[in-house]
Order: sequence, then structure tokens, then C-alpha cells
Amino acid sequence: MIACGERIMYSTHDRNQLRHLAGRYAEHANSPRMTENRRLWTALKDLRSERPMFRFDPGHLGEEFVAQHELKCQDTHLRQVEHWLLAAIRRIEEIGDDYTIDPCWRMGWQVTSSGYGVDIGARHDVDASGGAVGYHFDHPIRTPADIDRLVAPPYQVDRAASMAEAERLHAIFGDLLPVVLHGSRTLLSSLTQDLFKLLGNDNLLTWPIDEPDALDRVMIFLRDERLRWFHFLEHEGLLGANANESSSGPGSPGYVSGLPAETPAGGMRLDQTWAWMESQETTTMSPRMFTRQFLPHMAEVAKLFGLVYYGCCEPVHDRWQAIRTAIPNIRAVSVSPWCDQRKLAAMVGHDVVLSRKPPPPLISGDHPDWDGLSADLDETLAATRGCNLEIIYRDVYRINSDRGRLRRWSDLVRARVDAAHV
Repeated sequence: MIACGERIMYSTHDRNQLRHLAGRYAEHANSPRMTENRRLWTALKDLRSERPMFRFDPGHLGEEFVAQHELKCQDTHLRQVEHWLLAAIRRIEEIGDDYTIDPCWRMGWQVTSSGYGVDIGARHDVDASGGAVGYHFDHPIRTPADIDRLVAPPYQVDRAASMAEAERLHAIFGDLLPVVLHGSRTLLSSLTQDLFKLLGNDNLLTWPIDEPDALDRVMIFLRDERLRWFHFLEHEGLLGANANESSSGPGSPGYVSGLPAETPAGGMRLDQTWAWMESQETTTMSPRMFTRQFLPHMAEVAKLFGLVYYGCCEPVHDRWQAIRTAIPNIRAVSVSPWCDQRKLAAMVGHDVVLSRKPPPPLISGDHPDWDGLSADLDETLAATRGCNLEIIYRDVYRINSDRGRLRRWSDLVRARVDAAHV
């Protein structure tokens, strides 16, 4: 064991394993391929795309991408770092897409919150493969009277623990891969996600008609809490630059020239960062109802930031004009499998990056549908011709441990993209 004072920091075994992976990570991060990828992603998010960019996000594959038995570190926290390093290296070496990493290791501050004063319990069920993917919440706000139970949570940062962990990683591999106590990565503002967790689907769908004032009270509470949370991060110096490999949205990197790529000496401001805004839970509501009861609160939060990535799995083509008017700093919009990509592309034009998400079932399960994947890709490239396009394949949970299909998909996309841009 290697000790610091009276405190054991890490074992020689764990140190050697992390140094091995950090060296491989740094070699990739400093390669000409990564330099070119960063340039191309920046051109895309600057709205001067040279070609469609694409990547497969294996984050939901779990054991099928990096299995626990492959990890060698014994320390719990170092084992997690090992997992992240190995996953990044595997993405680069096996998939062959436009995944990009930076030549440093960013880690965030340890920040906690006590919630809203009510218990939002989540119950998970285990599926046939042993994964706890399905779950439901015990929604605590069941009547308008329950709203009075909501309280503003305190926010706390453990600076000592955060700095100690950063120093430990620096001691292990900082000479190979610089360690940066980064602050923040994705700044997610999912107001209606928390609204759903509090109210449940029945109240979410009926209160806009039966209890509009009560619904507005909850939305105002959530809006004000998001504003307080983000101002807390800024005031405490906990923000970090996310115009880099840090996610600007679901699987989408934040490279853009209009925002700082690294945290300035005086600290980051909110208007120097990306935020991610979405509202999947209001998909079944009419554009008019969404625009009246939800969008104004979302826009109040969005205007804090320099740029906004909008959307996730919801279709937005039927309400895009209202969203764009309310949130003019949108730079990228999610084009989910449920979105009419032709309609949205016609409205967006060249002014916003289209972030296309292919349908997960096409590559999932025992037998990928390669004809379907090809047809979906051709439809996307035809619909978005002349637009700034990224293709982010995510929300895939099962590939039957066949990682080779991810490279095949990457090769398919690259061939189609190259053919379309000769």
C-alpha cells in the first residue's frame, strides 16, 4: 500500500492498473485523430458543418460493454475511474465513430441536496437479463394541499473531499493525464421530469384542466429551485467549462468556439456554459397547452445560459416554432425516433444543429435490422441535406454481447456520409 501521512491512499496494484489505462487514454487524447475530431465538432456546433458527425453512446449497455469482471482495481472509487477509462478507450478502439476525448481527466465537485422535503421513492424491477431497467415512482404530491409540503432544499459542497480525491488521482496518473477539478459537465434542467416524479402521470395530465393554479404553483416552485441551484453553482465557483467533451445534451459533445473551452481563472459564469432543456413528459399535451403552462417557466431558466441543447426522446416538430421563439439561444435540438425529421429540418434549416437519434430497436436484440438501419440513415441524410447534422445513437440496452455490431454501424454511417458528401 502507498500511504500519505496516516491515511492509506491507494494500493500499488490499483496504481499500476490506472496508470496503464491513463497512458492509453492520454495517447488517444493527444492523437491527430482527436485533434481533427475536436475541430470538426466545433465546426458543427458553430453552424458551419463540414460533414455530419456521428457517435454511438454505449452508456446504457452496462455489462455488455464493460463487465465488472474485467475491472481489476479494489478501491471502490478507483474502480469507478477504471471503468470510465476502460469504457472511453474501448469506444475509441472498437467503435470507430467520431467519439472524442480531451487530453485531461475532468472530475466534478461533490455537491449534495436533500430533495424537496418529500420522499420520491423509486421501485425497480429486475428483467430477464438481471438488469433493473424498469421502475416507477411513489409520487408524493397527490392533491393540491400536498404542495405545501414542498420545501427549498439546502445545497452543500464538500470541497475537502473533492480536492482530496483530485489529489489522489493526480498522484496516481497526473504525470500521464492531467487531473482537473472541473466543476460541472451537463447542466440539466428537466423541470417537467421532476414535475412528473412529484405528481404522477394522472395528475400531470388532468391538472392542466382541473387544477391549473395548483399546477402553476408546482412549476413556479421547480423553476425557482432550478434558478437557485444554478446560481448556487455559479456563486460558489462550482461551474466548469462544458464547451468541450462534456455533454451539452444527451450524448452530444459541447465543442463550440463561442464559449470557453476551459474554466477561466476568475471562474465560469452561467452565460458561458451550455444547458440541456427538455420536456418529454408533456409529449401528449397539445402545443398550445405546453406553450401556455410549461414553456414560459422553462424559458426563464434557459435564458441564464450561453447556449441550450433542447429535447431528448420527445418529438418537437409540432411545437418547434414556439420553443424557438421562447428560447432563442438554442443551438442544437434532439430529433428523436418519434419526431418528423423532414418537417423539423425544413423549419430549422441551417440555424440549429439537428441531433438525430436513430431508433434503438433496429440494432438491439439477437438480430440487428441492417436493412432498417440503412433505410433510416438514408432517410435522415435526405431529410437533413444542407443542415448541420449530428447522429447520436443512444438508449440501446441490449446487443446480445455482440460489440462488433457497433463497429459495423459506424462503418455503415461513415460510408453513407462519405458518399453523400463527395
